[in-house]
Amino acid sequence: MKREIFANLSPLDHRYSVDEDKLWSELSNYLSEEAGIRYLLKVEAALAKALAALQVAPATSAREIEEACLQVTPDEVLAEEAKTRHNIRALVNCIQAKVTPEARPWVHFTATSADIMDTANAARFKEFTNKVFLPELKNLLATMIQLALENKDTLQVGRTHGQYAVPITFGYVISGYVERLGTAYQRIDQAAQDLRGKMAGAVGAYNASSLVVSDPLELEALVMQELGLKASPFATQIVEPEYILHLMHEYVTCLGILANFADDMRHLQRSEIKEVGEFFAPNQVGSSTMPHKRNPWNYEHVKSLWKTFMPRIITVYMDQISEHQRDLSNSASSRFLAELAAGTTLALRRINKVTAKLSVHHESMQANFAEAAKMIVAEPLYILLASAGHPDAHEAVRLITLEAENTRQPVAELAKKHSELAPYIQKLSPSQLAVLEDPGLYIGQASRKTELICRKWTMELFEGSR
Repeated sequence: MKREIFANLSPLDHRYSVDEDKLWSELSNYLSEEAGIRYLLKVEAALAKALAALQVAPATSAREIEEACLQVTPDEVLAEEAKTRHNIRALVNCIQAKVTPEARPWVHFTATSADIMDTANAARFKEFTNKVFLPELKNLLATMIQLALENKDTLQVGRTHGQYAVPITFGYVISGYVERLGTAYQRIDQAAQDLRGKMAGAVGAYNASSLVVSDPLELEALVMQELGLKASPFATQIVEPEYILHLMHEYVTCLGILANFADDMRHLQRSEIKEVGEFFAPNQVGSSTMPHKRNPWNYEHVKSLWKTFMPRIITVYMDQISEHQRDLSNSASSRFLAELAAGTTLALRRINKVTAKLSVHHESMQANFAEAAKMIVAEPLYILLASAGHPDAHEAVRLITLEAENTRQPVAELAKKHSELAPYIQKLSPSQLAVLEDPGLYIGQASRKTELICRKWTMELFEGSR
């Protein structure tokens, strides 16, 4: 059925996923309202199965309930909720309407609403992370590793505070993001695997299940085992909020890394820098009035998504607070966790698509480096003079840089003309003097570090077990 995108309220649906039908379908499968109801039904079915395993409920009733949970539709639940004004009671009523009178008592037996909701949320965010988010992040890392290795020796002037610093390579720049995103991958994975559910009743003390089950913790464990989750060590009516908070925090941390990378690539496309360029389609338009414009809009889009979703982590932290065993102050805010996860995933996909087609303008990098080399040789000059015994090499070179700025002469050339520095320069080896002649040799371990980082994450993510 055709998706009526313009009937939606969220830009995530009607704008930012419009050209991502496959990804939108994957997001919807875990993060939509329909998916939320489906996971609630999975928990109810798992509870019935566990009750039968402990011989509390008849096996035939459990099978009826499991089958009914596959048949209940979101429309039915919504219609029932209009009567009950309670989402979980509506869900339970819809299940009970599809089973025999003998099976009805065992639907939702001993559970409270939060048992079902918190466990369902844990199950769906864990599966979403494993099956959608982490594969997207792995795809991006593969793209970045390839880009880094292709440019491990591509000379580039480093920049700090927006000013020329010392030489690096473009591959080294990219490998820094490989390291940060690889670490983010592991932390997200860990947080997702640690999500918890509960089947402990109204205040978490297993009051109801203790009346009918000899070991309520075993009942809880069976439910969690069915859903691929761990049980909360100590829940009240709700699962401790820190588990889902940790996952959302790691999502937002990852999104921040993406925004940082996007900002760097955006600035490298400035007219006066022109060291990289986004792919520009033949019919693409950069401006409604300036035909020459080729804006870095994809990277700017990711930065804007970060501005939208990063502040939402504050609300997740606020949801840590729940009075006594539970209140409903998170009932609205927690529903927007799906948008945070979806927005971060869309940012991942956008970054990967544009970076996979990124143009590296080697000539501009060389030209910018040649211009910078006249001054940035100051650091190796200072280090070499100090190593040759100059008592105040930094100050001596600083004064030379001032003279170089005024006379527009290269720092290295002025240094050779200074009689006070001559005795120290004469002590330098041919290889050290070569650095002063060609600052492009002054890249330290940039190429090697790029290789080490790329090899590390290739082994961790693509040649390892997971």
